[in-house]
Amino acid sequence: MPTPPRPPARPQRPPTPSRRPGRMPVRRKRPRWAMRAATTLSVVVLAAAGIGHSLVAGLDSGIDRVDAFKDMKNRPRAGHGMNVLLVGTDGREKISRAERRRYRLGGEPCHCTDTIMIVHISADRERVSVVSLPRDSFVETPAHIDRTTGKRHAGHPLKINAAYAEGGPQLTVRTVEHMTRVKIDHYLEVDFTSFMKTVDVLGGVRICTAEPLKDTYTGLDLPAGTHTLNGGAALQYVRSRHVDTASDLGRMKRQQRFLAALVDRASSSGVLLNPLRFRDVARAVLGSVRADRGFGTDELLDLGRAMRNFSPSSSEFTTVPIGQVGYAVRGIGSTLKWDPARSERVFRALRDDRQLSAGTRPRSPFTRVEVAPEQIRVQVENGTTTSGLGRRVDTALAATGFRTTGRPVTADHTVKRTVVAHDPRWDRSAGSLAAALPGSELRAVPGLGPTLKVIAGPDFRTVRKVRAEDPDQAESTVVRGDEVGCR
Repeated sequence: MPTPPRPPARPQRPPTPSRRPGRMPVRRKRPRWAMRAATTLSVVVLAAAGIGHSLVAGLDSGIDRVDAFKDMKNRPRAGHGMNVLLVGTDGREKISRAERRRYRLGGEPCHCTDTIMIVHISADRERVSVVSLPRDSFVETPAHIDRTTGKRHAGHPLKINAAYAEGGPQLTVRTVEHMTRVKIDHYLEVDFTSFMKTVDVLGGVRICTAEPLKDTYTGLDLPAGTHTLNGGAALQYVRSRHVDTASDLGRMKRQQRFLAALVDRASSSGVLLNPLRFRDVARAVLGSVRADRGFGTDELLDLGRAMRNFSPSSSEFTTVPIGQVGYAVRGIGSTLKWDPARSERVFRALRDDRQLSAGTRPRSPFTRVEVAPEQIRVQVENGTTTSGLGRRVDTALAATGFRTTGRPVTADHTVKRTVVAHDPRWDRSAGSLAAALPGSELRAVPGLGPTLKVIAGPDFRTVRKVRAEDPDQAESTVVRGDEVGCR
């Protein structure tokens, strides 16, 4: 039997030259931590791309659907990026009676839209911009059919939160598009239950406050400092309207602050890189939301993957610029009227997929208030045993522009915290005065009259500079997420 031919010899690879003659090159070993990191990253990528889909698939079947875009015509032209209309309602059916009592959620829900935000996710998925629309905003609806009576209505003025009661999600979306010319791609409606569950699944959200926050209506009572809030406490935080005199505008700032902290928590806790945890969070959220029919598993995964790139520094928040506070409309009441030029700049930035903060002015050293300090008369009382405190407060308020009596007196009782006492008929003036006294407590005293009373407490430190809002000069405040987070 002939000997089979030998396979051809493998060509020899020329020796790699060494920097030092006579020494063989030494191959450096890759550190174990680097190999582990690469392996972990590969698993995460595969999970997000493949296994992640199988984990999340089916979650959208539990979403309560709403046809928010049914028969909509003459819509704004689509821009770049994705716009989500986020609407917050007061649904609480799945919250226990004990939790309702603990977090002051008594009464029957009206299913009102307490919160309306446009959430814009940039086309490159590197940035998120949030614009809050105050619920008392003066708007004009397009023509529509009343969902309750079936009657056809021509376009008419109302407060923006009334659009939901009159025409549901469809009229809310149409009104927002009509007023902003921003095309809405998806609609998400969140209630109290989904909000609380989301916060709890994340293990709580950390917020910080430089001043004590107390609201007897919601039960919120936070001393100054840093706090990790569970779902119930977080709900108290974002619902509170009586912490300060800014009412709904102040509440929206706290909501924006909380959203920034929520983004920080989600991006720093590994939720967005862990398909299992992402599924748990998604399940908690989607179990109690209403969404448009086009928002499904694929959109949820796209959103999750995009959010992996988010950080507090790549998120920004603002409220639509207000041109007139207390704009009275017959049959509607007091409303907030948007500033046409400045609000258009905000909405154009959304349409053009640009940063909201591009080209805005530096912040003013003054805190904007509704009533000028020169129009507010104040009597100062010393509510402590510290001699001379009343005179210090009176002098500081006068230097800021308030019309003090110049004759501080001793209060008939001591207080632990500075109090601004006011007649309910002068609540706007009281709001401006409280803004100048950080951490002060508002106290309504019927019959007190036009002169407001400040009872100085041991917490008094300084008087903040305030100035009445000038719609022609003021710019909307845009803040990044890392500017409102804890330090």
